[in-house]
Amino acid sequence: MGDTYTIMRVFAGSWGLLFMFTVFVLVIVFVFRPGSGRIYKDTANIPFRHDDKPAPSMQTGADSAQDMEARQ
Repeated sequence: MGDTYTIMRVFAGSWGLLFMFTVFVLVIVFVFRPGSGRIYKDTANIPFRHDDKPAPSMQTGADSAQDMEARQ
């Protein structure tokens, strides 16, 4: 039991650290790759796409009348 723990601890301390560092570097390279700024700017502006007018309502006529009564 103790031997298995020691082997896993050594593996996690050496190869596990190397694996996590490699994943970290790959994520950073992916995020800051050339040409990705346009995609991130478009994604960041999603909440402002309908800034000039409200988004269309998905409610039916009966639901809208009930909501109007509840708001008054």
